[in-house]
Amino acid sequence: MPWAVGSLRLGRDWVAAPDPAALRARWAALTGSEGAERERLFRPSRSRRPDAGAAALPGQRSAATARFTDAPGPCPDPVRVLREPFDEQWLLPDQRLIDVARPELWRVRDAHQLFLVETPDPLVTAHLPVGRLGRIRPLHRRPGGAEPNLAPGLLPLLGARHGGWVAPEDVLCWILAAGRPGPRGYEVPLAADPAHWRAGLELGHRLLGVQLRGARGGEPPRLPGGRRPYVRSAVAGWPHEPAYDAESETLSLGGGTVSPVPAGAWEYEAQGVRVLPAWFAARTAHRSPDADGLAALGPAEWPQSWTSELLSLVTTLALLAELAPERAAFEPGPGLPAETLRAAGVLPPPASARRPASVLDHQEEGPGGQFALL
Repeated sequence: MPWAVGSLRLGRDWVAAPDPAALRARWAALTGSEGAERERLFRPSRSRRPDAGAAALPGQRSAATARFTDAPGPCPDPVRVLREPFDEQWLLPDQRLIDVARPELWRVRDAHQLFLVETPDPLVTAHLPVGRLGRIRPLHRRPGGAEPNLAPGLLPLLGARHGGWVAPEDVLCWILAAGRPGPRGYEVPLAADPAHWRAGLELGHRLLGVQLRGARGGEPPRLPGGRRPYVRSAVAGWPHEPAYDAESETLSLGGGTVSPVPAGAWEYEAQGVRVLPAWFAARTAHRSPDADGLAALGPAEWPQSWTSELLSLVTTLALLAELAPERAAFEPGPGLPAETLRAAGVLPPPASARRPASVLDHQEEGPGGQFALL
């Protein structure tokens, strides 16, 4: 996957939140303020200030481009993003508020796109990754699922080698099964043996289905044997910290309880951080004594939608914990020689494959309403 993009840098935490209503409340508070108070709430950086305009984000046709101090415009509809590993939140899609928005990713973001995020264990999401994540590799270089972001010649080579059509998503699944961090960056051996290839695809497709969590019209993952986490008692008030009882497999949130929660879900880590406690911390951050300004605006009560998200997340983490030993033990077998890859035109990939494709089918509005020249 030659084309890679660095992660989005927000520059100010208040532009993303687990609750879309909180983002609309923050926008209203910011646009309702003036002068020094607006400056304080905005939290200017070297890249973004309220007295500067910015181009509209691709795909957000209603986005304003005038200086924020002159014409903030209406609140943009929050969009779903991946803020941390397995933490799906919401973002205000206004480039005037985001330090490094990566417009090239917004141009190819659609219902067909998948994003591979380079974390120690590779992560795939249907939502745009933002924040402190690794480099991002889109599966497709153009909207509509057109032109895979793969080295030229790779798909025909794999198809001929393994006796059948190989789709771009198959390569993505192989990466999930066989990819590992290495001394030269993220390394993906390509199996020379069809049996190893088929085994990796089977494992990778299971990993992909779990990670996507029902996105793009797929079936939400389910625990085997008919088990599924239930809300045993509703969450009332605000839990200070989640508590877990391994014997009863019960997760407690204040007065609320959820079970069964397998130990693998509670202990699951990503980037050295346990996912479930971090997920809870993100949803209570606005209530912290350290929260200030717009970041302190959030829901007054625990939203029911968060409990539904929790049940889905528990299932996802439990299934990934069950698959982790199988993935760790997976052996890709002998790899395709470099000479074979060079003869097929796979190595080295051309410089053009490392750059974004030209995908403009309409004019994009630049700062101050002028059309962008690209």
